[in-house]
Amino acid sequence: MKKLRLPLVALAAFLLSAPLQAQKSKDGWVELFNGKDLTGWKQLNGQAKYEVKDGAIVGTSVMGTPNSFLTTEKDYGDFILELDVKVDNKLNSGIQIRSLSKPEYMNGRVHGYQVEIDPSDRAYSAGIYDEARRGWLYPLDLNPEGKKAFKRDAWNKYRIEAIGHSIRTFLNGVPVAHVVDDMTPVGFICLQVHAIGSKEMEGTQVSWKNVRIKTTNLKPSPATNVRIVNLIPNNLDPAEKAQGYSLLYDGKSADQWRAYGGTDFPSKRWSYNDGTIQISKSDGSETGNDIVTRKLYGPAFEYEFEFKLTEGANSGVKYFVDQKFNSNGKSGIGCEYQVLDDERHPDAKLGKNGNRTIASFYDVIPADRPKNSVKKIGEWNQGRIVVQKDGTVQHFLNGYKVVEYVRGSPQFREFVAGSKFAKFEGFGLSQEGNLLLQDHGDNVFFRSLKVKEIK
Repeated sequence: MKKLRLPLVALAAFLLSAPLQAQKSKDGWVELFNGKDLTGWKQLNGQAKYEVKDGAIVGTSVMGTPNSFLTTEKDYGDFILELDVKVDNKLNSGIQIRSLSKPEYMNGRVHGYQVEIDPSDRAYSAGIYDEARRGWLYPLDLNPEGKKAFKRDAWNKYRIEAIGHSIRTFLNGVPVAHVVDDMTPVGFICLQVHAIGSKEMEGTQVSWKNVRIKTTNLKPSPATNVRIVNLIPNNLDPAEKAQGYSLLYDGKSADQWRAYGGTDFPSKRWSYNDGTIQISKSDGSETGNDIVTRKLYGPAFEYEFEFKLTEGANSGVKYFVDQKFNSNGKSGIGCEYQVLDDERHPDAKLGKNGNRTIASFYDVIPADRPKNSVKKIGEWNQGRIVVQKDGTVQHFLNGYKVVEYVRGSPQFREFVAGSKFAKFEGFGLSQEGNLLLQDHGDNVFFRSLKVKEIK
């Protein structure tokens, strides 16, 4: 019998391709880590130590070096990524996805989406951060149940689904975060060892194993009720629709809004045809030129909005606005989420204990805001008002919960009694009311207004 002889070039190609083919399973998963060495990975930025021990990638912190990133040599767009993580309780870390490193951006600084590894009491593990760019996109104030998923001193299973504009995270089988964003569709994956600030932390470690990815025939996990952060302006994602959200402004038409005390949209100073609803500056007086939703909302709902301030601007987003109250020609009476340039507007220093600062329940309850939670003037802030069936009300600013109270509770009544609203009997207790955008005489922009009624 004549023996079959392969040409040397074909034989070499076969031998080279065999190990790669062996990494891919029948269901489409590809191992990104072979369990033996760091083939397929490269290190960027910091000088933390990466090595392979007992079938895991181990990252060891080093004093005096910035954040370190062990990065895939290949870029990925749509994928499902799974991996196991174990971290020292003192060390913060993360998993970068769709990330970039370009000479023209901060001299090659790695930047992009990061899925958090956080063993601290803050418990933000599997939240989504935008490394070296926008900061927190999904802090876990938005999903308190998700904070319970991480296990200290143990291996934790992460699952990350990046499909189209949707990025979802799961930790030990628990749905944690959901962001909709279109800033970076493709980029590399990397394993971060965070910089440390003290010699005592040197040598702390984070480990990864069972690192695998799937890029074809992607089937997302079933829908959940986890809150969604949609960063695409005036967009309603299918997942938001499934949860019951609807747009109050689509970037073009303001037909769901009318003048407070009127039937039509105001003809002066308000505009809505450039992707924003905007109130232009007047002489600075409060004129009562507010706009309200045509529909009433309550007793339970979630209301999302984005706002952008100009220097020194003052405005507000109100809910449970009750037109039975006589506003004496000024702004409609209702609970107010304060919108204010705290640094430049004098109202921030009035009231009590800061209860007139940004995101506060205006003149009633001050916002408790983390450091750096407010965007710079000219940048968009995300607001969220949550009113639950039991009367609990929460204000969120850029994902952080900054106010919480219970309508009608003794504490609520005490705070109202000490405010400018004490004379309005039943203030804040209506079963339903309009949503309102306030004209306070300053130039302020709104967009991405959407609401979910809780049945």
